[in-house]
Order: sequence, then structure tokens, then C-alpha cells
Amino acid sequence: MQLTHPYPETGPLIKRIAPLDWAFAALLVVGAAYAFARYGAFMDVYERGILAAFVPALAWFGWFFKPVRLLAVLVATFSLMGMGMYHGELATAENSFLLKYFLSSQSAIMWMSALFFFATASYWIGLLARSPFSAKVGSRLTWFAIGLGLIGLLVRWYESYLLSPDIGHIPVSNLYEVFILFCMLTSLMYLYYEGRYQTRTMGAFVMLVVSAAVGFLLWYTFERGAQEIQPLVPALQSWWMKIHVPANFIGYGAFSLSAMLGFAYLLKSNHENPSRKSLMALWGAGFAVAIALGLEAVVFRKTGVSPYWSAYFAVTLMIFGVIVMLRERIAPQLPTIAVIEEVMYRAISVGFAFFTVATILGALWAAEAWGSYWSWDPKETWALIVWLNYAAWLHLRLIGGMRGAMLAWWALGGLLVTTFAFLGVNIFLSGLHSYGTL
Repeated sequence: MQLTHPYPETGPLIKRIAPLDWAFAALLVVGAAYAFARYGAFMDVYERGILAAFVPALAWFGWFFKPVRLLAVLVATFSLMGMGMYHGELATAENSFLLKYFLSSQSAIMWMSALFFFATASYWIGLLARSPFSAKVGSRLTWFAIGLGLIGLLVRWYESYLLSPDIGHIPVSNLYEVFILFCMLTSLMYLYYEGRYQTRTMGAFVMLVVSAAVGFLLWYTFERGAQEIQPLVPALQSWWMKIHVPANFIGYGAFSLSAMLGFAYLLKSNHENPSRKSLMALWGAGFAVAIALGLEAVVFRKTGVSPYWSAYFAVTLMIFGVIVMLRERIAPQLPTIAVIEEVMYRAISVGFAFFTVATILGALWAAEAWGSYWSWDPKETWALIVWLNYAAWLHLRLIGGMRGAMLAWWALGGLLVTTFAFLGVNIFLSGLHSYGTL
């Protein structure tokens, strides 16, 4: 299945910059100037620095990954439209059709959740029915879902200040907000690789982890009321949060993407070299991924086993069982083993780089908040375990020359480690990061 390559990689980037790219950069400069003029008095020196650095960073990203330009313009337009409709009062949302059903933060995030489910279904219909059109619909729905998620977070940021200037904060402070961030970042990374390698078939696998996250998000919304904006605890009242958390979740998203590709690799490998041993390994891989994606159902033992989580876990197991049973129909549609392995490697490389930066930023933040760069807090310890896991993966691939199923299995195991570091620590262990508990 071929796609039009949106960003050919021939020649230096600077020579491939078109007039639209410069126009995009100019819009970013104008937007930043407006933000400085209107809100500069409320920013400290660090926040001004972050905003100033954001402009060239996003301009470069838009030049490198050109579909982001349109996404950024549309998100900014509809976010500003939504903010303007409030007229400075949160209660306005109840009397405005567009706000109530589309542009308020909660409405946009609910639409995002629905579209991610529809995108996952479309990718799978495209894969099973061998329908390029359905796969293309899945890709478009994913872009729309990312846009709505970004709109939801930006409007939520504004809503927090409407509650009270003392409450206002960037929406990356709790599990509800970072799950939204995780869904968007994972999907955006996948869409880059989809265009770069000109195949949409990997989307069926990657979007399963996004849909699993959306399943948690919906439970967290309706059972815990997590969508309510709360004041920040003192430990989170820092500008470090604005850069530490996004960097961390680029890492989490990349690692999750690589794990799903690890499962796709094993599926393709079994098809090309069928044997009883590889089939048993494939069933084991399907069960392992189901356990990792359904880990939320296991870790919520403190609240009892609810019907929701029982169904969640059962559906997850069923989905991966069906995938294994339909392997002969699915595997031929996947990219070559070499492509899957290459994307898996690139995703882990990107994730490792950002996770390393996030860990360093977290240490600096800890020194400012608690007076120590490292305290062997459970969250810190498990972050180190995650870092060491992927450092070893990259070392064995780059230095040891390892290839094949072992690395795919390792990526799958990494999903279990990453999920526990992300969620399990918050539930089972206590420490300095206990403000993130459920």
C-alpha cells in the first residue's frame, strides 16, 4: 500500500523549505509576539524562555514533518475560537452550542476519544478487508483525533485560569491530562512513520495501545470525575513541569509504539518461517501484550475488580487471540520484517533520547523541590529501570549487532516495565511522587 511521501528526505532541510514553510514560521513569530504582548506580564523569565524556544522548535518540526503545519494552524484557530466564546465566564459553556458540544475542553476530549476508537476500527477493517480506502480513513481520523485532543488541552489550560488565576496551570499535571498527551504523542509519532515508510498497515497494531489508553481515560473520567480541574499541589508548582512531563511522555509513547511493532514483527516472522515453536511463541506474545495493555485491570485491585475492568481485560485478551488466529490473513499485508525492525529501532532511539532528557530534567526539578537530585524514590527507581532496559536494547543492537525475534520480545517486555513505571508505581508504591496516586 503506497502513500504520497509528504516530506522527501533528499538534500539538506534548508534547501527543501518552501514559501509555505516560511509563512508558517512567520505565523508562529506573530503568535508568540501576541502572547508576549498580552500575557508577558504574567510569565517569569523561564516561561518567556520556553515560549521563545518553542517558536523555532515548532517551525523546524513543521518543516521536517509538513502535515504538522496545517495541524498547528487549525488547532490554534479553533482553540482561540473556543476561548473567545467563553467571554471570560465558564458558565457561558452551558449556553453556547459550539462550546457545549464541540470546543469546551471536555467536549473536544470526548470527541478525541471516540475518533481514536473509530480510527483503530478503520485501520483494522483496512487490514483485514485489504481496503486502502478504509486504512486512509483511519489515518485521517487519527489526525482529527490529535487535533481535537490538542484543542481540548489548550482550552482546558484557559479554563483553569477562568476558575482562578491561582488555579491556572499547563494541563500536564495529573493522570487524566497526561493520558490525553500520551494518546496524541503516540499517534503523532506513528503518523510520521506511516508517511516515512509509506505504509498504513502498522497503524492497526499501534492504535491498539492508543485505544487501550482511551479506555483508561474514559473510566477515569466517568468513575473518578478526573476531568475536573484541580489546583496544583506545591511540588508541581514549577516551570520544570512544562518541559519534564512532555519529554517523559514522548519516551513512553515511543516505547509503547515499539512494543506493538514488536508483536507485528513476531506475527510476520511466524508467517515467513512457520513452525510449531514460533506459533507457540506468537500465542505467548499475544498474551503478553494483552497482559501489558490490560495491566490497569490488574493493578486496580485496591478498588476491587469492577465489571468495567473485567470486561476491559477480557476484550483485550480476545482481541489478541483473534489476531493470532487470523495471522495468515494479516501477516502478508504487513511491511517487510526489515521495515518493521527499522521502525521499532527508530522509535526506541527517539524514546530513549527524550526519556534521558526527561530523567535529567526530573533530577534538576527534584533538586529544586526536595533538595536532592536523586532520592531512590519508587518513581525514580522505576524510571531508572526503564532507562536501563532500553539502554541495553540499543547497546545490543548497535554494538552487539543483535537482530531478530529477541529484540522484538525485548520490546514487548519493555511495555510491561514501562506500564508499571507509569501506572503501577502510583498504585502499589508510595513516595515523593504520591501526588500521582489514583
